[in-house]
Amino acid sequence: MALGSLLATLSACGGPSGPGADAGASNPAGGAGGSSATADPARIPGVGDRLQRRIPADSRQVVAVYGDGKDSADSTVVLYTRQGSAWHRAGSWPAHNGAKGWTTDHHENDRRSPVGVFSLSDAGGVLPDPDPAPGTGLPYTRSVAFAAPRWWAKSHWHDFDYVIAIDYNRVEGTAPNDPTRPEGASKGGGIWLHMDHGSGTSACVSLPKPAMEHLLRTLDPERRPVVVMGDRARLSA
Repeated sequence: MALGSLLATLSACGGPSGPGADAGASNPAGGAGGSSATADPARIPGVGDRLQRRIPADSRQVVAVYGDGKDSADSTVVLYTRQGSAWHRAGSWPAHNGAKGWTTDHHENDRRSPVGVFSLSDAGGVLPDPDPAPGTGLPYTRSVAFAAPRWWAKSHWHDFDYVIAIDYNRVEGTAPNDPTRPEGASKGGGIWLHMDHGSGTSACVSLPKPAMEHLLRTLDPERRPVVVMGDRARLSA
């Protein structure tokens, strides 16, 4: 039973995306979120009023995921940090999202990433926490239980060496692979930031290893980090 729960969690997050998944690298940041300059430095670039209002007033770190299109698996991740009232771009990386794109009504196995603003409160993985000062970053659970099944394609074996839980339909303060789904299993869950394998995911957002290491060293619970994610059109709405 425990194995079944673990496999359900892993497959919900980032199992092999199957034939036809877009394996291209995402485009460099451009358009919304593509420039550190913004007409209003107190706002996250490319994010409209609807989602902007959902960013907590006391948040000082935002991971923005700019999807290329509603049906695209390619995206760009930009880290913003707030100093005073102004947001500053602190890093940018190519990334992938759900193999079928994005949705505002995510359900289990729809292979689309949910659009929205979600807190980032827990991390973990197969590898040790890369934070050189343990206890200063996100709570980190190291366990071999994160390892991807070896019957998956070899390109996916290291997907979960590092993961950061996206607080969508999960219990904050638990390990990322905790299978509890407060809104029910049909709403999906186990949605993470994790290591990239070069193509779309089941619903997660995947980044290169250096990007995951940087985020794990940088994200600070005291700065209330959140992820703002979606395709560019719906982000800016």
